[in-house]
Amino acid sequence: MTTSAPHRRYTIAEFVELEAYANVRHEFLDGQIYAMAGGTPEHGTYAANVIALISAQLGDKPCRVQTSDVRIRVQATGLDTYPDASVVCGKAERDSDDENAIVNPIVLVEILSESTAAYDLGDKLVHYKQIPALREVLFVDPSDQSVSVMRRDTEGSWTTHRAARTESIELQSIECRLAVDAVFRDPLAD
Repeated sequence: MTTSAPHRRYTIAEFVELEAYANVRHEFLDGQIYAMAGGTPEHGTYAANVIALISAQLGDKPCRVQTSDVRIRVQATGLDTYPDASVVCGKAERDSDDENAIVNPIVLVEILSESTAAYDLGDKLVHYKQIPALREVLFVDPSDQSVSVMRRDTEGSWTTHRAARTESIELQSIECRLAVDAVFRDPLAD
């Protein structure tokens, strides 16, 4: 009978140190470190479009849009991850164990792909919902060129709102409206 080697468990401090020197991004959960999937040019275009659209509408509001370079920590579950974009309003709060991780995003953005959609819409969303400050999660779905918002209401329940091409969707928490056509705009597409 053969047995597999046990997986090494890492502490959050070890993860933070490793991530500081890594040339690829990783997620951290339950002592395990997972390499994140790479993106495509289209993925990058849609993320940049969402960031530009939100930034333009935020203007002088006390909110900041972050790219996927900013790590988010879900303190309730211990997940450290890099959403495609995030929005923080007011003072950005950092995790006490990971000074480069923000713990109070109000909006998170995920660009779905064939390889990540099930995780993003499933387990990862379950983690995200544990962030007390979080009000909305925006999902951009290139497979059917739609955009969905999962929104937390005042009672803590979550509802889904979807918009397709020629429609718009609202991020109520930051008072921004995104035209779906603008999210999928690509002047270099064939």
